[in-house]
Amino acid sequence: MSINKAHSLALITLATLCAPTTFAAEKNQLTIVADFYPTMIRNFNPYLATNLRTTTDFIYEPLVVFNQMHGNKPVMRLAKNYYMSDDLKQVTFEIRDGVKWSDGTPFTADDVVYSFQLIHDKPELDPKSMDRWIKSIHQQDNKVIFELTEANSNLPFEIASIPIVPKHIWKDIEKPELFTNENPVGSGPFTEIDTFTPQLYVQCRNPNYWDNDNLEVDCLRVPQIANNDQLLNKIIKSELDWTSAFIPDVDALYVARNPNHKYWYPAASTQSFMMNFKTPHPGNNEAINNLDFRRALSMAIDRQKIIDVAFYGNGIVNDYASGLGKGLEFWADKDIYNQYKGFNTYNIDNAKALLAKAGFKDIDGDGYVETPTGKKIEIAIQSPTGWTDFNNTVQLGVEQLQIAGIDVKAKTSDFAVYNQAMTNGTYDMASDPYRYWNSAYHSRYQEGTSMPRFAMHFFKNADLDQLLDNFYKTANQDEQMVIAHKIQKIIAENQITIPVMSGVDVYQFNESRYTGWWSTENPKGRPLAWAGVPERLLHVLDLKPKA
Repeated sequence: MSINKAHSLALITLATLCAPTTFAAEKNQLTIVADFYPTMIRNFNPYLATNLRTTTDFIYEPLVVFNQMHGNKPVMRLAKNYYMSDDLKQVTFEIRDGVKWSDGTPFTADDVVYSFQLIHDKPELDPKSMDRWIKSIHQQDNKVIFELTEANSNLPFEIASIPIVPKHIWKDIEKPELFTNENPVGSGPFTEIDTFTPQLYVQCRNPNYWDNDNLEVDCLRVPQIANNDQLLNKIIKSELDWTSAFIPDVDALYVARNPNHKYWYPAASTQSFMMNFKTPHPGNNEAINNLDFRRALSMAIDRQKIIDVAFYGNGIVNDYASGLGKGLEFWADKDIYNQYKGFNTYNIDNAKALLAKAGFKDIDGDGYVETPTGKKIEIAIQSPTGWTDFNNTVQLGVEQLQIAGIDVKAKTSDFAVYNQAMTNGTYDMASDPYRYWNSAYHSRYQEGTSMPRFAMHFFKNADLDQLLDNFYKTANQDEQMVIAHKIQKIIAENQITIPVMSGVDVYQFNESRYTGWWSTENPKGRPLAWAGVPERLLHVLDLKPKA
């Protein structure tokens, strides 16, 4: 079962539970499973990674939602407009008039300034390290003006991802890094915590929501679901309205059971094997830091078999050494693609030959190669417990790499343990969805405790860092294309990761209780409901309960 990702994968399910109650009769409810929880702890602090995953977007609305499926088209929310200076070193957001917090207090530009001052004062609340981009912030009537440390055309997108909290509440919180915010005051559509137990909570309509006229869903109902088996049991019984779940043989198991069961799988990001360039295990470290070894690993992976078996055919082979794949083919340099395609194409004989040429030999006769200096290679490939498709990907990868003469094994663990191993740099390899490019390859993201998983390969290259910086110093697409090709060259020639497939956003919906679903015929945006996909707010606004 995949839980995403953007930047982590969270599995989302929106549904209506069946038990009739007085409350249910009065208000329509969607059930959202934003993550797997052994138990749920009441935490609605939008700055903490431990928050319940209906916190961002639904309690704390963004300034702007950038619709990635439609070229990052901006949809104005708490801001009514934004613009950049000609030199791309200043961003101005104009705050929407008449917005109120859920307690009736006016929402103002001062709340925006306060929120960014908060994450400046408490950098542990700022996983994106915005201080490196923002030199200063000031307020001018209803405008918030961000002075930037350097030109960056991507900053409106990054700024809009930071939650805005009410100054009149948070200014009195002594330790916001420990604040669980059990009774939140928010700006989004669902701010009222009507019910909360470790097994279920109900999050209902904000009485002062500025866009209430366009909101027809009354409540989100969030049950505690611990694992994939529990989730699948509810899906096939038609208890769920909106899921982003990996369902094996979705046509037979889901669609065939009910004419209201539908799905749409739009193209998504790259999924890769990631290697840890600073793994503490000496033999593994020597191997992974050898380019020929990395290329041999890549050639030993049968990508199509992984797609067919682990993902039931839902995916496209990614043989781009740069990792871009079909989903981002617009930016690809065809010459670079063709030059390195062979190293990203399944060829077990070539993989074995390259290992031998690079000095990797089976010294002790156990069937597995040692490093050129004679060190033992014992690589563990990790994936989170419950991510069934990724667990299967790892198992298939293990079998394929063992055939090539490489001693590897599968390792599963709870997501927190999985992520901690990546943060600490103690793992060997991992199967993970991947983002491109900045947060995946810039070395600045490899420091601290809240860095994105995508950068935890710990590969560093000063030229690559500079190119990634330069990409956003221009808004001219032709100039960006030249830079993009140079970025690809460095990533491809170093085989930093092992791209496997261009995935799909798995998304199923049940039309029996609600209409307005995004679909192939109604492709308004990314249809996922997990945290990190702010378009989920726009999706909920399109849903209407059936009479």
